[in-house]
Amino acid sequence: MYRTNHKLSLATLLLAFVLQLLTPSCLAASADSTQPIHVEADQVIMDDAHQISTFIGNVQLSQGTLLIRGDKIIVTQDKQGFQHAIAYGNTAQFRQKRESLEGYVEGYGEQIEYDMRTGIVNLYGKARLKRNLDEVSGNHIVYNTRTEIFKVNSNDTNANNDSTERVRAVLQPKNNMTTPPASGVLPVTPVTTPAKQNE
Repeated sequence: MYRTNHKLSLATLLLAFVLQLLTPSCLAASADSTQPIHVEADQVIMDDAHQISTFIGNVQLSQGTLLIRGDKIIVTQDKQGFQHAIAYGNTAQFRQKRESLEGYVEGYGEQIEYDMRTGIVNLYGKARLKRNLDEVSGNHIVYNTRTEIFKVNSNDTNANNDSTERVRAVLQPKNNMTTPPASGVLPVTPVTTPAKQNE
């Protein structure tokens, strides 16, 4: 009986240790959402009755490592207190540090929507998304900041248009991957042994 309890306690400790290792990366994904929102602009119009704030002129919105820039950003707040931001611009910009990995995710588009409750970013109009050296582009990109999963859609709103824009992607090879020899065989250097002399 003691051995069974001892094994269970070891398994429990091991499970707790593994969960402790995994938890920071899971919690880090939502770390930005707990930070206060800072907005800078040339002009602001606040409608407290409808919980709408409109920022105009070289607008910069930041929340933790998240940064959104645009000519105009409209921030609304729902009844639960969650904010939703829509950025407009000749090229609105989105940037956020990748959690548990090095580098940043950068997004560009004519319109960028960010739902701070779900962590979903929508980029519309000549949208581009960059992760390190990888880059994708299309008419509409949906990016989940918590899972780092994104979906790219082409401009297929007009079915009669034969010149439909296609999704494009540039994926760079990883630097840590070693390239095997061209022949596929490991190089072998022959070893020669001197012939024995007859005594």
